[in-house]
Amino acid sequence: MSLCSGVNCMNLAGALQCPTCLKLGISGSFFCDQDCFKKSWINHKTVHKSATVSGIFNPFPQYGFTGPLRPAYPLSPTRLLPAAIKKPDYAEDGRPRSEEKFGRDKIRPLDKEGIEGMRKVCRLAREVLDIAAGHISPGVTTDEIDEIVHQACVARDAYPSPLNYYNFPKSVCTSVNEVICHGIPDKRPLADGDIVNLDVTLYHGGYHGDLNETYYVGEKARQNPHAVRVVETARECLANAISECKPGMLYRDLGTNIEKHAKVHGCSVVSHYTGHGINSLFHCLPNVPHYSNNKAVGTMKPGHTFTIEPMINIGDWRDLNWPDKWTAVTADGMLSAQFEHTLLVTETGVDVLTARKEDSPGGAIQRLNRKEM
Repeated sequence: MSLCSGVNCMNLAGALQCPTCLKLGISGSFFCDQDCFKKSWINHKTVHKSATVSGIFNPFPQYGFTGPLRPAYPLSPTRLLPAAIKKPDYAEDGRPRSEEKFGRDKIRPLDKEGIEGMRKVCRLAREVLDIAAGHISPGVTTDEIDEIVHQACVARDAYPSPLNYYNFPKSVCTSVNEVICHGIPDKRPLADGDIVNLDVTLYHGGYHGDLNETYYVGEKARQNPHAVRVVETARECLANAISECKPGMLYRDLGTNIEKHAKVHGCSVVSHYTGHGINSLFHCLPNVPHYSNNKAVGTMKPGHTFTIEPMINIGDWRDLNWPDKWTAVTADGMLSAQFEHTLLVTETGVDVLTARKEDSPGGAIQRLNRKEM
């Protein structure tokens, strides 16, 4: 038991907690009774000062977070787009009706026009990701990155596909440290030593292009052998899987190579989230699991477009969700990393439609410790 937070009070604390502290995410402010709280208010309210000056607070103070990361609210207002930009069917009410109607039907190969549409939107998506990644540094908030992504989409006459997809509130997913995927951009500044994944998808000309990469924030992250191990393992898992893609390859077999490589480096593979088909629909068949012994249906054929996006954890493979119903985190609070490309199956192999350019930010670095098991 702890002592009451009241001034000069030596009683044991009860269940009464300061409501302002609750709102601001300040823990430990418990009082023995209401009278003691009122008598101590003038002194106690000084602990709110640092939080109220910035206006930043944790909206889920009672939630049992698995790691050290905390959300930093309030979220910025929903970003608007010009009326002239073509929008997907979920832009207004959050429900992708065409995806719900046709996305689980069958794998649909694209014709020449569709392939050209995918090539263009994926090229634009790469441009936007590179622009956003170029701004990653300690002190920059993920909300600022969201603004950069949003404006870069608008400049390309494109809709940021995550925005309002099943009511997701932002234009990009930003997943920091123990966040596996679907992190919501907020007011938390990135810190030297963080790793952050930017998941960018654009909708342009009636097609979606999807990619993501995990980046090191500052030199401290590049010198952390655990961060380097999980990031570089995730990067290699994607590259290895892409090297297997060609007509006749079973989608379910990709996970075997991915999981094998992850285990070699002492990492695990998240099974809850998979790669997916993508074209005029944001998500559709095929499902592309990243773990072995899965039951995915389908064989690669020319004209298929899909993503591979392995989520690799340095610890346990299991995931949990924050109360925002989007942010997926590692169950043990340890680091997670992810990489993603949109791919096109050709007659002879596969094209990486979202391939890195020579001047793309980020990129592989040398592992710091080869003794990883």
